[in-house]
Amino acid sequence: MKNLSLLLAMAACLAVTPLCAGAQDAAPPQQSQRTFTAADLFGLQQASDPQVRPGGKQVVYVRVSNDINSDRARRSIWIVDTATGAQQPLVAGTGSAMSPRWSPDGKRLAYVSTAEGGAQLFVRWMDTGATARIATLPEGPDSIAWSPDGASIAFLMFTGADGLKLSSGTPAAKPEGATWAEPLKIITGLRYKTDSEGFLRPGASQIYLVPADGGPPRQLTSGAFDNQGPLSWTPDGAAIVFSSARETGWERDPALVDLYQLTIANGAIKRLTDRVGPDFAPALSPDGRQIAYLGYDDHRLAYQDTHLYVAGADGSNPRRLAVDLNRSIDDFRWSPDGKSLTIQYVDEAITRLAVADLSGKVSVLPAQLGGGGLDRPYSGGGFDAADGVIAWTGATTSRPADLFIRRGGKTLQATHLNDTLLGAKTLGRVEPLAVKSSIDGKPVPAWVVYPPNFDPAKKYPMILEIHGGPNTSYGPTFATDMQLYAAAGYIVLYTNPRGSTSYGEDFANLIDKNYPGPDYDDLISAVDAAIATGNVDDRNLFVTGGSGGGVLTAWIIGKTDRFRAAAAQKPVINWTSEALTSDIPLVTAGYWFAKKPWEDQASYWARSPLSLVGNVKTPTLVVVGENDYRTPVSEAAQYYQALQLQDVPSAFVIVPGASHGGIAARPSQSGAKAAAIIAWFEKYRVK
Repeated sequence: MKNLSLLLAMAACLAVTPLCAGAQDAAPPQQSQRTFTAADLFGLQQASDPQVRPGGKQVVYVRVSNDINSDRARRSIWIVDTATGAQQPLVAGTGSAMSPRWSPDGKRLAYVSTAEGGAQLFVRWMDTGATARIATLPEGPDSIAWSPDGASIAFLMFTGADGLKLSSGTPAAKPEGATWAEPLKIITGLRYKTDSEGFLRPGASQIYLVPADGGPPRQLTSGAFDNQGPLSWTPDGAAIVFSSARETGWERDPALVDLYQLTIANGAIKRLTDRVGPDFAPALSPDGRQIAYLGYDDHRLAYQDTHLYVAGADGSNPRRLAVDLNRSIDDFRWSPDGKSLTIQYVDEAITRLAVADLSGKVSVLPAQLGGGGLDRPYSGGGFDAADGVIAWTGATTSRPADLFIRRGGKTLQATHLNDTLLGAKTLGRVEPLAVKSSIDGKPVPAWVVYPPNFDPAKKYPMILEIHGGPNTSYGPTFATDMQLYAAAGYIVLYTNPRGSTSYGEDFANLIDKNYPGPDYDDLISAVDAAIATGNVDDRNLFVTGGSGGGVLTAWIIGKTDRFRAAAAQKPVINWTSEALTSDIPLVTAGYWFAKKPWEDQASYWARSPLSLVGNVKTPTLVVVGENDYRTPVSEAAQYYQALQLQDVPSAFVIVPGASHGGIAARPSQSGAKAAAIIAWFEKYRVK
């Protein structure tokens, strides 16, 4: 298309600096950038996966940084004194170290490291600093869990199996030294690919046991069942409780997940829960008499809150805790006395902690969590609690996740990982914006990111940035895309329209079997509210979003021409083709729609942005990861080609090697993607 070379050149320039200046007015190489740039992506760090050491005197956490040479994230394990905040690296250097888990007595630390090639299981003896790889594993271990006596470590590991073989006669023999094509891939099940792994090999995750001092691992489970962590030991070390989909038909029903108990001595498996709906994430109480877990009754709604339950150790007499909370519970930890649990949940876009006692009373703690992906401001974070100490990751609008520790009623910010880098930058200021929906007057949570050095006497172009999901939530937290857009001179508007989580199950289900739909009106109401502030140039409105936000971007420009340009990132364009090509067909055809595509094609087409492409006049950039299995490349390609057939100015950007969830995982690609979007908008901006 015309000027595409210019567009790509602009994007390449913007990926390094916020403005493409000519040689005569370029800044001297030694001059630092005062606003956030794509180059800064390599310098960002964040804390994750805190683990409190038994006794409460120390915490380990995983520090995530970016390696500029490999263009990938690297992970190392650091240890922090809970009283002073003094810290030092514990496992760092070659490769990545992650998933730290303390032994029951706190004298050893198990972790996973890639220092010797693939992911392997290591143990560190804290008194001497000695480390050892305790097993040679063919696949990376997951869900590490120490036995109560510290003698063994259980974990999950993918275990291959023989798949269907289709051959007849005598196959041709491969000559010595010949280079032949790869063998045929033969698929037999509905679940044969995932966005994170691509095409799956035959096999399943199985539970293994290995001596903590090293030795060959022993496989405890078998069969083509989807075994899941975390793993929870009984106090006597005789059994492990886990979740699994083992019921007949599990491959075709995501709700068929229950709790099971595995007896170590003989491998016997006993089912503990049985209901229409998933039960998962089990944790036995310290005395082993009760078990807490997460789950919900499945009513085939687009969204359902996850609840916390407590039952007898055998699964008997289950009852829901925190009944009045009306929020989805994401994680929990038992108190040492077994009388309460610390819970994590998201409330109105803020991730919080609270204590829920066994009577149902909930007491909110003074903690605000954050962390996870850096590119967009999704609610997130993680925590751990033990022996009177709570450690969590917390983020703000100006900083990615740091480590916080609460001990003895006092909270300590133990890390300031990005103060040196970001303290020298003028960032875009984030403020809430009051919005009421044009539909029914319901509040629409929204935030505005102002350009650095914002002048309230001026008007600025504005980008509406829409979250994915659709059942997720944005919050007031640091996001690189938002800061890059703001640094390029744009006001950025982001919202939680109806369908977003953390405002109650009813609010999330206002779009049940009707998405996209009334969420469009909420988004447009937010745009109007931003314009009403007087700071937005309404001649220069732009729109973008990824995944569910890509769906809504394409939907919006099919219904209105008020946006100067759009960037639909990893969108769903045709719900029929998405349901039949993505890695979540059971979700699309079982929860987002009431029927399968051939049973109600009218509904699928009516909610497909492709149905509106004949209305589109907005210049549109279509962006997708090359290895996206959630919203496959074919979805983005359909839209791009339809736009071309309609003679709509458009361009197609494919991020090489990127999955749906990993489209911004590599810093160079994250920066280049944001730069391409900015360059596209600049191309159509009214000066």
